[in-house]
This record gives sequence, structure tokens and C-alpha cells, in this order.
Amino acid sequence: MKLLVIGHSVEDHIISGENEIIKPGGIHYTASALTSVCHLRACPQERESGDPISVCHPCESRDPMITSNDHVYLCTSAEKENYHLFSDVYNLCEPDFIQFSGAIPKVLLTSHGEKEREEQYKNISGNLELPFDRLHEFDAILINMITGFDLKLEQLIKIRQNFRGIIYMDVHTLSRGLGHHGHRGFRQIDNFTGWAECVDIIQVNEYEIKTLSEKTTDDEIALDILTCGTKQIIVTKGALGARVFYLQNGELNSIFISAAKICAVNKIGLGDVFGAVYFYNYIKTGDLFSSLEKSVTASGLAAEQTDLTKLKNL
Repeated sequence: MKLLVIGHSVEDHIISGENEIIKPGGIHYTASALTSVCHLRACPQERESGDPISVCHPCESRDPMITSNDHVYLCTSAEKENYHLFSDVYNLCEPDFIQFSGAIPKVLLTSHGEKEREEQYKNISGNLELPFDRLHEFDAILINMITGFDLKLEQLIKIRQNFRGIIYMDVHTLSRGLGHHGHRGFRQIDNFTGWAECVDIIQVNEYEIKTLSEKTTDDEIALDILTCGTKQIIVTKGALGARVFYLQNGELNSIFISAAKICAVNKIGLGDVFGAVYFYNYIKTGDLFSSLEKSVTASGLAAEQTDLTKLKNL
């Protein structure tokens, strides 16, 4: 399969107490999980280089023990100064749509225990340049609204007009406004029905779903969105698990998968891992229940890892 992934790259500055850790963020987490579940591998020279000039295509000959007919095309922004943070994963992707710019966003992530984290942005990027003339090449498209400015509604409408396959969208930071000093707080998304009309599967967490509609309960909001044309809306609920809503014979139905009890050491990138695994498995099988089960398991595994780059073979 040929899969197109769209979303901004960001440099995460994770703050916990007095400690600050710099890591690759944004679409890097999605790409890491998707290339892992696709079993893509890089040759040793690529893995060690970290040079954006040396990026080349993943191919079956790099590891004789693992073969794959899948190709991940990454449409994102990148910065040469910090490309070494991303190269281990981006070198596994087809580089056709990786766009280099002067500076990618820097995101300060402050954790507050069980509460939703605080986000503060520097260097907000503009909309990505999208390969409209090549959309026909792909089997499915995954859009992760990492910054909320990854693409605008008009671009999504054009994607839908030119692409008949499944479009998966993680609402992510589209659910947050842009306040003073780059602070990102939740707010209701303007004209979200327009977005919902263009995609087949929507992913949100338990906070983001409240920004999609004026309705108050998950059931009411899900029904609102599904009647716009979206086929599924997935709500991730952290340590509890995840629920997928869908319509059957005009009636609202849902499936819930509980998460296993684990010793969580990480809360960053879990939704991105979940989305990549669900997207890939659903595109491959069309099995909603199995895809949900595998994605809940994968995000649980990611929660047990301090370094998601070490999470291989999802």
C-alpha cells in the first residue's frame, strides 16, 4: 500500500518539575508508529547519518528477514538544524513531500499529572504544501493536525474532491486556539461540520471531543458529527481505553475497548501511536473491532516506553 501522512513536525520541550527534555515531536510520533507497523527498515548508513540529504526510499532489500509492500509518504516541514532528531524515522519514509524551512515550531509541554497537559508554541508554521496532483497514487491518507495550522479547510475540501479513498483525521491541536505568548487552550472549532464532511474517520481525545459541537455528551456530539458524513469517530480515553462511534441503520452504535492496567512512564505521543495503528489495521482489514483492540494495545505499550523510537514492530 501507498500511504500519505500529513502533519507538521515540531521540536518538543517536555517540562516536568525543573527538568526539560528536548525530543522530536509532532508527526514524528505518527511516522514512527506507522513505519514500525509497516515493518519498514533503513539501511545502516542511513540510520547513522542523520543527514537530510541522504534520505532515500525504504526497500525490502535492507533487511532480508523483513519484507514490506507498504510505502509511507510523509508530507511535513523539517529544519536542517535539528533534522538529526527526526532522521531515524524520516529516513524510513518516502521523502518526496518533506519541505525544509528556516524553523519548525517549538512546543513547551508541561505535564500536570492526570490533567490534560499545557501547551505553548513558538514559531507557528504556515499551511503545508500538499501534493494535490498525486493524490490518486495513494490508498489512504492520514492527517494529524499537529499544530492546527497543518492545512486549512479549503485544502481539505480540495483533497476530498480529488481523492476517493479513506481519509483519517486526528483533530489534535485544531481543537486549541492560539492565545497570548503562544498558549494553546481548548475552544470550539469554527465550522467543524465542514471538516467532518470531508473525512471518513475522526480521532479525538476526551477533551477534544467537546470542541467539535455545541452539544454536551459524547453520544450527542458523535451523532452530530456522524450525520455530517463521517463514518467513524474515535474517542481515546487515556488509561481507560477507547470508544468508536458509528451509525448502523441510522442508529448510533459504539464499541469500547478497555486498556490493560500498566505502569505508565510516558504520556507524550500516545494518541499518535493509537491513530497510526488504527489507521493501518483498518485500511488493511476493514475490521473495526480488531483495529480498535490493536490500537489500544499499542498505545499502552507506548505508555510503558520512555523513548518511543525504541518501540519497534508494532
